Amino acid sequence: MYENNITKIIKEEGRKKVRMLLPTKTQNGILEKRLIEENDQNNDQNNDQNNEPKSDEVHNTEDNDMEVEIDLYDDKIENRESMSMVELLAYREEVLRSKRLKIGLLSSRLLEAPEQKSENFRGLLELMEESNPEVYITVRKLATVSLLEVFKDLLPSYHIFQFRREHVRLKKETLALQNYETALLSNYKRYLQKLEKMASVLRKKRGDTRLVKEQEIELGKLAITCMCDLLTTHPYFNFSANIANFLLQFLDSKYQFIRQDVANCISQIFKEDKRFELSLTIVRKLNQYIKVKAHSVHSECLSVLLSLRIKEVNLDQEKEEETKQKKLMSHKQRILALSKRERKRNKKLEQVERELLETKAEENKQTKQKLLTEITSLVFTIYFRILKQAPNSKILSICLEGLAKFAHCINLDFYQDLVTVIDKLMDEGNLNLRDQLHCIQCVFTILSGQGSTLTLDPYRFYVHLYKNLLNIHCGKTHSEAEILIKTLVQVLINRRKRITQSRLIAFLKRIAIASLQSQHNVALSILGIIKQSMQLGKAANVLLDTDCTSGDGFYQPELEEPECCNAHCSALWELAALQRHYHSTVQKIAKNIAWNVPPVGEGSLPSEITKLTPEELYTEYDPSGVVFKPAVPVPKNISAKKSITNHHFTNSEFEDYVNNVNDRELLADGYRDYYKAYNSKHNMT
Repeated sequence: MYENNITKIIKEEGRKKVRMLLPTKTQNGILEKRLIEENDQNNDQNNDQNNEPKSDEVHNTEDNDMEVEIDLYDDKIENRESMSMVELLAYREEVLRSKRLKIGLLSSRLLEAPEQKSENFRGLLELMEESNPEVYITVRKLATVSLLEVFKDLLPSYHIFQFRREHVRLKKETLALQNYETALLSNYKRYLQKLEKMASVLRKKRGDTRLVKEQEIELGKLAITCMCDLLTTHPYFNFSANIANFLLQFLDSKYQFIRQDVANCISQIFKEDKRFELSLTIVRKLNQYIKVKAHSVHSECLSVLLSLRIKEVNLDQEKEEETKQKKLMSHKQRILALSKRERKRNKKLEQVERELLETKAEENKQTKQKLLTEITSLVFTIYFRILKQAPNSKILSICLEGLAKFAHCINLDFYQDLVTVIDKLMDEGNLNLRDQLHCIQCVFTILSGQGSTLTLDPYRFYVHLYKNLLNIHCGKTHSEAEILIKTLVQVLINRRKRITQSRLIAFLKRIAIASLQSQHNVALSILGIIKQSMQLGKAANVLLDTDCTSGDGFYQPELEEPECCNAHCSALWELAALQRHYHSTVQKIAKNIAWNVPPVGEGSLPSEITKLTPEELYTEYDPSGVVFKPAVPVPKNISAKKSITNHHFTNSEFEDYVNNVNDRELLADGYRDYYKAYNSKHNMT
């Protein structure tokens, strides 16, 4: 210790005078200061002796361990050297420089020869528990990040199995590799344990009212970031399931930045996982956690499920195949009474068929399909439990969004119950606009797929959709426009054969009105739906006939019933305004619809616009990236014309009236009735 060395020198040199200074009050207690006064007779000797290094002050140059500890907060040590603030800062920079150099040397040598320098892990792991109060935060961060990069480079992409066979002689290279893998795995385990300890400050137990320092929170955040990085980089290495299990708890953390980091990590794993084993483990743990918490969790616990790739799963097909296999096996067992020789022959045939499937990767596909099926079942278990037990929870919106996205994967047995629950939620009137759109989208997704065979009357959902069309505009509700476009495509395009003519015309008229209050990408999508509806049938052509008169009444846009609003008595007058739109592509499509969608000739569209679907029009011309497509041309310089000041009046009475209006006396007392003032003045004359 530096203080002990100074104390020895003081005793050896025989310094006698020690002057007490004023104490300094710090956060960690009272800091006493003493000043040691030297004798003039010993100054020269001390200077000569200080030029030569002491044996206790020699540092290890090989490891660059230039570590000097100053225990400023230990009241047990009586003799402390008084140092100014500038000296303390300079000393701190020197200590940090030596620590950085040591961390860099240990890491670089470890990466150069990991098999030979595996003992460097021990030095880096010890630096993660730096206790010097002056530099411990910075040193721990540097050591943690350095070890993260080292492990990201050294960890293999396969799982390491630890087993040793006794009395088995191995080659020298094989034995060295096993020893290296054992050392790597043990140090990796120690590193993860230290990260868990650093991150534990972010999860307080009940009744724990102790304040956590901001520095400790920063260290915990760094630990979570490192574990997320390790999990996404090496998802199939050892302890990946342990890391995922530990991180899932932080999806419900009170710190938003922690929840966002973990959610991004889990979502990336769901998107990139090709074996689906880790995804299944995460979904199982999430199901258990949400159930234990009684659905009182943050939305990130459910939003990560939207990244799952389960669109190809068909639970009904899986169920049918299982029943067929059972029937086939029972039928074979009843008919065939095989002998012992025939059973052996069949077993060999099954083994050969299995090997053939492995060569074609068919076995892997079947395994993946089973994992996907189990994941899908767990996801819908979570969603259905929330709808049944917690319909008023704050995660209902994410639940409805997930149902709308994966509704086509649901079993046919649950369709009727699901539609009934959604209808009940809509009737209660407690849902916001986004949740209502998700409910409508979920129902029409079901009815557009295998649920088309169900005998359901979706008229009430048509009414809900028709009622909410004008609530979406370019203001706060612009984010819901994407859900609306997808739902309209399902309702008006995919189900065009199941919708009545009057209902179709009413929807086209109302979405044309909604296009006037939307951004240009939403207006383009709506015009794309109108154009496609006119191409697929002639029912909408009545909206282009401006001279059509009917005795059914007049159009009533305020009604919420699409069947009763008499939309066929109106026309698409909105196309006239849209042909003067600020966006050139909107002008082109509006003109094309007004000309009854001609494929060629005047009013036709370019091929690059014609081939785009309504959803592609929405994303292709999205202005959220502050990019206008096509680019706005530079306005031309227009010279201002001179205003004509001389006026010629053909009527003398009108000239007198204008002159009286321009009279300043009329405006002297504020508001005046010009007509009355003119008459009174005219009568006086």
